[in-house]
Amino acid sequence: MEDSSNSNSRGFLNTSGVSDRNTEFSPLERVTPRSKPLSVFGSSAHKSSEEDSLGIDDPFVRSLEWGDVSLRQWLDKPERCVDVFECLHVFRQIVEIVNVAHSQGIVVHNVRPSCFVMSSFNHVSFIESASCSDSGSADSLEDGPVSHKKREDAGSYNNILERQVEKLEEEKKQPFPMKHVLAMETSWYTSPEEEFGSTSTCASDVYRLGVLLFELFCPVPSREDKSRTMSSLRHRVLPPQILLKCPKEASFCLWLLHPEPSCRPSMSDLLQSEFMTEPRDNLEEREAAIELRDKIEEQESLLEFLLMIQQRKQESAYRLRDTVSLLSSDIEQVAKRQLVLKQKGSSYSDLGFLEEPSTLLASRKRFRQVIPPEETDDEESQGRSTFLESSRLMRNFKKLETVYFLTRRRQLKAAASGKSLTRHSPLSSENGRGSEKSSVSNSAAPKDLSQNDSRQGGWIDPFLEGLCKYLSFSKLRVKADLKQGDLLNSSNLVCSLAFDRDGEFFATAGVNKKIKIFECDSIVNNNQDIHYPVVELASRSKLSSVCWNSYIKSQIASSNFEGVVQIWDVGRSQLVTEMKEHKKRVWSINISSADPTLLASGSDDGTVKLWSINQGASIGTIKTKANVCCVQFPSDSGRSLAFGSADHKVYYYDLRNPKIPLSTMVGHGKTVSYVKFVDSSTLVSSSTDNTLKLWDLSMSASGVNETPLHSFAGHTNLKNFVGLSVSDGYIATGSETNEVFVYHKAFPMPVMSYMFSNTDSTSGLEVDDASQFISSICWRGLSSTLVAANSNGNIKILEMVA
Repeated sequence: MEDSSNSNSRGFLNTSGVSDRNTEFSPLERVTPRSKPLSVFGSSAHKSSEEDSLGIDDPFVRSLEWGDVSLRQWLDKPERCVDVFECLHVFRQIVEIVNVAHSQGIVVHNVRPSCFVMSSFNHVSFIESASCSDSGSADSLEDGPVSHKKREDAGSYNNILERQVEKLEEEKKQPFPMKHVLAMETSWYTSPEEEFGSTSTCASDVYRLGVLLFELFCPVPSREDKSRTMSSLRHRVLPPQILLKCPKEASFCLWLLHPEPSCRPSMSDLLQSEFMTEPRDNLEEREAAIELRDKIEEQESLLEFLLMIQQRKQESAYRLRDTVSLLSSDIEQVAKRQLVLKQKGSSYSDLGFLEEPSTLLASRKRFRQVIPPEETDDEESQGRSTFLESSRLMRNFKKLETVYFLTRRRQLKAAASGKSLTRHSPLSSENGRGSEKSSVSNSAAPKDLSQNDSRQGGWIDPFLEGLCKYLSFSKLRVKADLKQGDLLNSSNLVCSLAFDRDGEFFATAGVNKKIKIFECDSIVNNNQDIHYPVVELASRSKLSSVCWNSYIKSQIASSNFEGVVQIWDVGRSQLVTEMKEHKKRVWSINISSADPTLLASGSDDGTVKLWSINQGASIGTIKTKANVCCVQFPSDSGRSLAFGSADHKVYYYDLRNPKIPLSTMVGHGKTVSYVKFVDSSTLVSSSTDNTLKLWDLSMSASGVNETPLHSFAGHTNLKNFVGLSVSDGYIATGSETNEVFVYHKAFPMPVMSYMFSNTDSTSGLEVDDASQFISSICWRGLSSTLVAANSNGNIKILEMVA
């Protein structure tokens, strides 16, 4: 018996579901999965020997799984209601388990709720865990009484489990704390003859079945009532409610609880009794009904899931249908325009102005890559194929598609509200390279086509113009390197670049405290070892910004780190005026193109000052709560002004009412370092949040604009001022990767980029310096040429090429 006890000890430790590392989990609440199965005969070791000799296959003992619930826990649920069929179903399964043991001559000591678990559909299985090891393993009918040592070992097992579940039960504060119930359960399920020291027999198991039947049909709401009721049951005194509600069950229970073992029914008598056989059909029907109901619910869940998928796919199909309809309409519009243009081209050809209509494809050929043409007689088909095979077009196809639908959505929304996007479309140019082309197209188009476009196809011209410009150029080529001879100055950071009104001269200014004026064509055409400035102006402080007067060719303004704004006469190489009203560094200055006597400056002191160049004094001040980093007048008006601030916002003011901004553009995540007008109603802002944003001022009627037309991303800009310049819809900016990036206002991805080599400006040797960045950039008027400088003082003249 000692060996049997030790074997049972190992079985308990392996199946209790409680480990030293997780003492808060009770096997009586949720049994651990894949525990070692135990026989009704006791420990697994004992079972193995018995099965080897008897050839027993136990169908009632299985591995524990997630979701199994202890029968003790199920019985003591406070909300449990007595369902006669359910209780009989549970009881019948336990009776069959005990009968299997008895048919093999085995007495089951542990016919107690804590030794059974319930799974789905109330299927009951027997386990032997710590909670049911009070009397050791089951004994054969030939075995004598259980030894005293074995009972002591079983008691120690219960003590271990009680300590393990104590903390969890105290926290949950259940009406029936498991610690108390496990301590009492042994006495409740001990037969009268066992109390007097007699040997446990099959009749003792029948007595325990009677106690279990009573617990099934008589739920008790509180611990005190439970103890009192179970004590009365020892004397075969049943509560009145079970006698009234379940008289048949009460009578059968009393038969099983007879104090004389010989008067209790045997297992065969119990199984053949009317009580056990009568409700069998009903129980099976009920179980089948439960299973059917669960299957129906499963099918309903699957049906609901499929219907949800169908609904979402139908919604996608509706949207796709609308999209295809929109595309079909647009294709029809473009085809009509193409037909009209071909007819117009045929008429010009008849007059001798145009040799063949196929030359209308010339605009496409400007941006086609050189691809070997397919052998075909259809030149138009060949051109279209080449167009679609453009690698840059296909590489950015998704982004171009997104922009197309965004443009159409805005146009449809504007049409629904009765507004027009054609006048101030951010995709259409009002000057420069695009204006000439637009004027030719507009003059060639018939009046009815123009009227039709205004109603339905107004998006075509701006989008087509943007697409053509996006594909017209593919890279930046170096036209010239500016080689300076300032070998003694180690501080060569260029903070600002600016071209004069004619694009003939450009000025550089930076931390070397000098304004240098260079002739652009001379640098491009003359490949000299060192390029000298035609004029050099010296300042007392580091320079932050320069700006040419668009009316007076020789006049240039500058600002410095001491907060001084200066006006210079380049022709005479002398300082004309100094204006010292800012209290801190001035970051940016700008002279109005519409009113060349008006200058604006933005400073770290949180103010924007308006200056009269003729008077040499400020004529107005706009106060803000943060540092002002950039200022810009629109090209066609001196009555409005935009500036960017360290509070991440862009402000647009009508200078006739400088108390409040006309519009505030919110969307950047960090300091706004530059603002530039693309046209009279559109401006672009640059920030150290890695983005440029395009804003439509006509959409700011409420005073706050939180929706930019585009966010341009591709360059890197997290801490430095990297320059910004705009020309004919092209937007050039620097990057902290020492690259120049060019965008077009129509699309959010870069058109092209160029990387500076990391060379020392004085020695010309390459250096390993990842900290170099582009510090300033400027377009040469409306041409395809720009000048860019980096933090090491290297200056390059670049040109966009196909």
